[in-house]
Amino acid sequence: MTGFATRAIHAGQDPDPRTGSVIVPIHATSTFAQDGVGGLREGYEYARTANPTRTALETCLAALEGARHGRAFASGMAAGDALLRATCRPGDHVVIPDDAYGGTFRLIDRVFRGWGVEYTAVRQSDLDAMRAVMRPSTRLVWCESPTNPLLTIVDIAALAGIAREAGARLVVDNTFATPYLQTPLRLGADVVLHSTTKYLGGHSDVVGGALITDDAELDEQVAFLQNGAGAVPGPFDAWLTLRGIKTLAVRMERHCDNAERIVAALQAHPAVTGVRYPGLGTHPGHEVAAKQMRRFGGMVSLTVRGGAAAALAVCARTRVFTLAESLGGVESLIEHPARMTHASTAGTQLEVPPTLVRLSVGIEDPQDLIDDLLAALD
Repeated sequence: MTGFATRAIHAGQDPDPRTGSVIVPIHATSTFAQDGVGGLREGYEYARTANPTRTALETCLAALEGARHGRAFASGMAAGDALLRATCRPGDHVVIPDDAYGGTFRLIDRVFRGWGVEYTAVRQSDLDAMRAVMRPSTRLVWCESPTNPLLTIVDIAALAGIAREAGARLVVDNTFATPYLQTPLRLGADVVLHSTTKYLGGHSDVVGGALITDDAELDEQVAFLQNGAGAVPGPFDAWLTLRGIKTLAVRMERHCDNAERIVAALQAHPAVTGVRYPGLGTHPGHEVAAKQMRRFGGMVSLTVRGGAAAALAVCARTRVFTLAESLGGVESLIEHPARMTHASTAGTQLEVPPTLVRLSVGIEDPQDLIDDLLAALD
């Protein structure tokens, strides 16, 4: 199976051999009968360690990223926590984007820094700046491309080379792009992280995360933590995520189509002072994005005239766009990052501009979305 949509529908999801069920069953069990002590049936003993529904999801996730190993977690943050525990010890150093997702920053700054892990935030699109912050103790380079919420684009292949030269691993948070638009492992990354809550699940009805890699040793360490710490998704969560993945290809095309039309409309509005979208020729990362992405995604950020009050007012006025955190669902969402998803960065180097509004463009009729935004801006 080589086509993306084919893998999304079939990888890890053969019809059930006993009943012929076309859809993977929800194995709602906490434990599994053994044929004598240690006589496990297909390796299953306890559902924290492994569950057939979760196995199907993990197999599919690995196939979508073109990888050998995939591990599912209870959330994207749980996946990130496991990766940091697997790769870092007190005294080690991590490099993060200077516009990282607020939850990632909070995890590293408030949790792992207290454990003795040091970090440096840097503009990762500046490769000279990246080289300058690498240390002998650097164990992990944490990358987002596009970043959340400023939509900075990073040259993943170049970053992988810098990490490799320093003896560090490169992890790419691929949540915004999804494996449909971008496959970081093929560009040299060591591991891919997803909040499967977002585009992979795609329907705002399940929380989850994943780590995907070709590195067997790293996967073994992650699997140990997955079982030992226990932050795993339940079978229904895994099943919902699998159901969402089946339509990922067609949804991403519509997300991209709608985002492009909205960007064109926003650029012409006098209340908008700037639009951030990698598909724009004026975006500083456009050429890199065009090289490493299939299309440019469904996330759009804009800045507005009138300061923070104006940005908050726009968020309050929309009727089709729902004011809510998260992203990547079929419905369109609007938020004010400085007060919502990135509040943890206030007063730091990663603080988000107060005039910034972030859009997660859904798959509704595009003209309804445009009319809604223009009315809110007016």
